[in-house]
Amino acid sequence: MAKARSRGARALIWLVVLIAGLVGVNFSAVQWGGGSWTPQLALDLEGGTQIVLAPVVAEGAQVTQEQLDQAVAIIRQRVDASGVSEAEITTQGGRNIVVAIPGEPDAATMQRIQASAKMEFRPVLQSAAANVPGETPAPSESTPPAEPAATPENAWDQAWITPELQAEFDAFQCADVDTTTVAPADEPFITCSTDQTARFILGPVTVEGSDIADAQVSAATNSQGQATGGWAVSLELDGEGPAGFEATTRAITGLPEPQNQFAVVLDSTVLMPISSNAIITDGNARITGGFTQEAAQGLADQLRFGALPIGFEVQSNETISATLGADQLRAGLLAGLIGLILVVVYSVFQYRALGLVVVLSLGIAAILTYLTVTFLSSTEGYRLSLAGVAGLVIAIGITADSFIVYFERIRDELREGKHLTSALETGWKRAFRTILVSDAVSFLAAVILFLLSVGNVRGFAFTLGITTFIDIVVVALFTHPLLRLLSRTSFFSSGHRWSGLDPQALGAVYRGRAKFREPVAAGRGARSAKEAQKRQTIAERKSAMAASNGKED
Repeated sequence: MAKARSRGARALIWLVVLIAGLVGVNFSAVQWGGGSWTPQLALDLEGGTQIVLAPVVAEGAQVTQEQLDQAVAIIRQRVDASGVSEAEITTQGGRNIVVAIPGEPDAATMQRIQASAKMEFRPVLQSAAANVPGETPAPSESTPPAEPAATPENAWDQAWITPELQAEFDAFQCADVDTTTVAPADEPFITCSTDQTARFILGPVTVEGSDIADAQVSAATNSQGQATGGWAVSLELDGEGPAGFEATTRAITGLPEPQNQFAVVLDSTVLMPISSNAIITDGNARITGGFTQEAAQGLADQLRFGALPIGFEVQSNETISATLGADQLRAGLLAGLIGLILVVVYSVFQYRALGLVVVLSLGIAAILTYLTVTFLSSTEGYRLSLAGVAGLVIAIGITADSFIVYFERIRDELREGKHLTSALETGWKRAFRTILVSDAVSFLAAVILFLLSVGNVRGFAFTLGITTFIDIVVVALFTHPLLRLLSRTSFFSSGHRWSGLDPQALGAVYRGRAKFREPVAAGRGARSAKEAQKRQTIAERKSAMAASNGKED
């Protein structure tokens, strides 16, 4: 008995530690992370920003629906990866794309939305420092042949540099780079680095960005495998990428600089020139170069989600009001309150004093849910939508269902004549297995719904999954330990008629092996006896009949 009381108190202490931990991380997010003690609201409840993207295509060209659908899918992945939840991305008029984001997006999010992330790998034919705007460019020290010695044989052939191309390169200003146009893949072109500090003549494309299967951020290491303190982007190539990469690295490795370099071209600008120090034969490459973690993650996200099939420009950017607003939020919360009141009334009517345990358990579940949602809102950018509120309301029923399963198991044990302490432990073992299976099904459904859906439906699935997990925590760390402690009180252990655990009211008949009490002949006791008799096994009924026949003899 003392051991059970100790286990119950220990579980409650762990629950207090868990709540204190959630309060602590929320406090840290508010004090130092710019968070808030209230969850952020999604577009349908708060409003936000609507961005209309118009495609940039050549004159006379048409945008296909397939291109728009592909662009919508890629933009949605980019927005989700940036930490913005509950965004709505749709097509408009068969040409434009409308992106509606809760709140006001930052510059990085805007860049993720409209950047095409057209990536190419091109060999570097020549490089120089950027020309100073307004000054006469100095002629290049390189003297290309008056005519190409021969037709270029490969992408890294210096024969690509003609006198005309050299003259254009000498006079080129980095301000003239047009990131909205894509240079022909089979021709050389002149461009600058993204920071406009260097200019390059690049050969034709040797590896397309579409051949990138994956891009992940990892810690940068040196040749000995030791961490350098920087960050790198690891690329995994497929399709024709591995063969093209091997051919390029095999040809330029060992050449003098800059001919031993190939450029990572992103949106017609050179992200960085990379020196080839080894021949890459397995299609796995690593890009390093002084990345911060944020910059490396941003590049990896864009590359992993692929290039947009067409370029886009922002046609309009305006603030939109909430589509449902505060009235709908109040209606949703009112529905939840009504559902909660009905659950409480039913619990008190059906389980008497045990109904108070239901109320306290629901209160603990509400505290854990609120702190969890608030923390995710402050740290992960989660926003609560009306669909998410619906998930929270449904959670009331899921949590109450767990209590009903547990209480009914205890009552079953009491009907068999067991003492409350024994009935509590046996009933818990049986009920907890049932609760785990039930919650596992709900959680699996929430995960599948989250993975296969988009928009507000994901918000519903997210809150449903969180509350399902919290239900297990509350039942294990609060409801059962609290009943352990209450079972030691005289009110519950004596089976008070208002405790909800009165053996006589429940129709307890079984007193031990082959021993039964005399059934009550009339009134409420008769109904309880009939109910108990229905629950007897065949062996118990035979034993009861044998005992009755013995008395008659």
